[in-house]
Amino acid sequence: MPTDTELITAAEEQLAQEENCAEESSAEKAEKKKRRYPLSIQTCVCLGLILGAVILEITAVNSTAFSDWYREHIFPFWVSTYGRLTSVFPFSFGEILIMIAVFGIPASLVAMIVLLVIKKGRRKKIGKVFGYIYLWIITFVVVVQVNNCFVLYRTSNFAKTNDIPENTHTNEQLEQLGDAIVAEINKAAEKVDRDEKNRIVMKCDYDRTAKEAMQALGKEFKNLDGYYVTPKPVACSFFMSQMNLTGIYFPFSMEANYNNHCYKAKLPCTVCHELAHTRGYIQEDEATFIAYLACIRSDDPYYRYAGYLTALSYVRNKIFEYADDEKKIKFDNTISDKVWADIDANREYWDSVKKAEDTVFDTQTVSKISSDFVDGNLKLNGVPDGSKSYGRMVDLMLNYYIDKK
Repeated sequence: MPTDTELITAAEEQLAQEENCAEESSAEKAEKKKRRYPLSIQTCVCLGLILGAVILEITAVNSTAFSDWYREHIFPFWVSTYGRLTSVFPFSFGEILIMIAVFGIPASLVAMIVLLVIKKGRRKKIGKVFGYIYLWIITFVVVVQVNNCFVLYRTSNFAKTNDIPENTHTNEQLEQLGDAIVAEINKAAEKVDRDEKNRIVMKCDYDRTAKEAMQALGKEFKNLDGYYVTPKPVACSFFMSQMNLTGIYFPFSMEANYNNHCYKAKLPCTVCHELAHTRGYIQEDEATFIAYLACIRSDDPYYRYAGYLTALSYVRNKIFEYADDEKKIKFDNTISDKVWADIDANREYWDSVKKAEDTVFDTQTVSKISSDFVDGNLKLNGVPDGSKSYGRMVDLMLNYYIDKK
């Protein structure tokens, strides 16, 4: 007959066997579940979002009508929700996101490597955590770029959307436009304050007036009414200057950001240009044309002058593409000294950026990378002439004014 000790030992062994069987059963269930569902819920969600973005982009590429519908009905929702949220911040939220990407991602990679080295028993879990982080980052980038940028490149152009003819024009018509712009800017130059060097002293804001000027265009042009985000200066504005940028629409934050270092007479048109992007007009020539109209129709004399200053730059460049020296000199002589003071001041600023020393990054290298990126991005999104498309703003001006007689 077994003793009490033997009975206790036998009971303990049986209990241990039952626990082992339970553990094996749980492990088998987990393994079966893993085989049945090889991807986690997070992975499935991310892949689903990316697939949805890809389908959205393919649909937009193959259907202009869908893209137009998206710009008119879906894109404004992102602006009035996410854009309204980021507008609450007094600083550029997009700039913060860039800093996180530039410094945070490399730092996280270093942290992951260190943890994988010192936490040998938890490498699988560590890899899984960081893997999900990077997967969500990739998902965010893809989804936001498609929804807030790429689809908009596939919409009907501004002229077609707003019933503006798309005719070719003669050099004579271009020169007539140039003369008209010069006449207007010479008058506008007399209505703004200037310093001892005859350069403009800007006395206007770059947010409220810009939004009001843009909203006023909504009475004539489609998709320009509604909520507007708050334009914000970028803290690292000099770096923007090195990239040859006066402003940037940042799709990841739905913000209209501007370079606060550049010559201030350029800012009203720059801000309105970026705001045009937030209304779904992503093409550069169209955004510039919209900005020009918003500025010259503003009640603010500084905005009106800035609008004509931008237009003069584009029209003058177009005329100078074919004009002989005599015609160039004749045209330039019609521009007032006050306007020339601002043109020269703007040139001096950009020359100073090129000549700047002791900078963190080489200006020439940054400029080249930025220019190639902008040109490549435009071509990738169906703009065959890339950065040269900026000049088509003059075609829009000509066709608009000829149509309006």
